[in-house]
Amino acid sequence: MNTTKTTAIVDAIVFDGKNVIGKKNVIISKGKIASICDELPDGVDEIVNGEGATLLPGLIDAHVHTSVDSLRDAIQFGVTTELEMQGGMTKKGRELQIKDCIDIADVRSSGMALTAPGGHPDELIPKEEGIPSFILKKMEKMTDQEKKDFIAAFEERVNENGEKLDCTTIEGAVEFVRQQMDNGADYFKIMIEEGTVMNSPALPMINPSVLKAAVDEAHKLGKIVIAHALTAEAAKTAVEAGVDGLAHLFIDRPKWTAELIESIAFKGIFVTPCLVLNSSIIGKSACHVAHDERVNYKLNEDWKMTMCSCFNTFPSGNMQDSYHNIKDLHDAGVDILVGTDVSVPMAHLGGLAHGVSVHHEMQLLVEAGLSPIEALRSATSVIAKRFSLSDRGQILEGLRADLLLVKGDPATTISDTLSILNVWKEGVEINLKGNAI
Repeated sequence: MNTTKTTAIVDAIVFDGKNVIGKKNVIISKGKIASICDELPDGVDEIVNGEGATLLPGLIDAHVHTSVDSLRDAIQFGVTTELEMQGGMTKKGRELQIKDCIDIADVRSSGMALTAPGGHPDELIPKEEGIPSFILKKMEKMTDQEKKDFIAAFEERVNENGEKLDCTTIEGAVEFVRQQMDNGADYFKIMIEEGTVMNSPALPMINPSVLKAAVDEAHKLGKIVIAHALTAEAAKTAVEAGVDGLAHLFIDRPKWTAELIESIAFKGIFVTPCLVLNSSIIGKSACHVAHDERVNYKLNEDWKMTMCSCFNTFPSGNMQDSYHNIKDLHDAGVDILVGTDVSVPMAHLGGLAHGVSVHHEMQLLVEAGLSPIEALRSATSVIAKRFSLSDRGQILEGLRADLLLVKGDPATTISDTLSILNVWKEGVEINLKGNAI
């Protein structure tokens, strides 16, 4: 791929990550945004006609569990960065697994999350002898070295004496945090999950005092902390532990929700709602999204099956509670981030797929009461700000040329984000699957 040519995207309406700034020419050179101008400069090697289209910063998914194949799927939908919230894509993992891949989304990772033995997400993992079948399937296409690197990225951590860490103690939890950081984690995650929403009540959990010690240690090491919390009670525990962000939106709405929201806002905590997950948990699939003509041809059969399935672990829930919670959080000034919690293609983890679910999430945020522009901010500049990704998330001179050109006007009609024409990562145009637009 030619990374040295200068490309001009001309006459597109530009959403710069914060606002629509009108029809502009955006010049890409050496992987970065060289200029944003009204007049076309000299020395342009390639011109991309953006008439009737909108240019956006590359989208970011603030909650995934990913792989090389999934990163490749994500970028097909203009998602140029995924933030892993449990997995092996730490700095060390990236060096082992993705090396010099260009046609995939960029990725950051928490490493492994702090959870109790047998705690979440153990209830979601098929109870099989040895390595689960979905992992074996993923490994089928790997070389021997890739398999070795993949397993190394997920190796269970032990203490300096070679003994398994007891993460239920303050000492063990603190050491676990340090190990994730040594492995190159970009931030840290804790699990607060009792299990009822997952149809697995009474899951073992880490004591709040131990959670607090782990959060404090991560902060000492200069990392933000994100908490898995699917209920208001779990979110309250996370707030009291001192986290920086919630990886989910609490799915219930108790009488004291207003006080919880006030505390989240007061402490400057961000929320990544994963409304697509909440919808799946209460029994709604995303089959209508999978069958969209702009989507269908980009998904393989496993992902189509997954999107047309759902978790369905908490059918007594309802989306109106989630929508009201989102709107109240937003009105209180809480930063809302787009995330999906997409992982692997399995029916019991249904309603989600890499890349496309970011677009679905923005649609649900608009249904919840955010404006299309606010939803676009939540998938670009707001995430970049909260995760200190200062080189992306906006269309500004000097930033990475991670860009998405779509037909139409998503600042008015949010579903236009799926009408994808071109995707660039660091100035290199991605070869998209046959375009149905």
